[in-house]
Amino acid sequence: MYMETLEVLFGSVIFVVVFFGLYFLPSFIAFRREHSNKTAILALNIFLGWTVLGWVGSLVWSLTNQER
Repeated sequence: MYMETLEVLFGSVIFVVVFFGLYFLPSFIAFRREHSNKTAILALNIFLGWTVLGWVGSLVWSLTNQER
């Protein structure tokens, strides 16, 4: 019984880490690429990332080329 509880807990932690990693992927990309609109991309990702359109929009925006 103790091992089952530990396995469920470990599986839950892995799921949460992977979920948030994927959820904030556009923001990670924007900050890594030092995108000029990284704060706006983060805000879009936080507030509308739960919708598929908001997440895809922030991902595309984070991958756009920027003029320097």
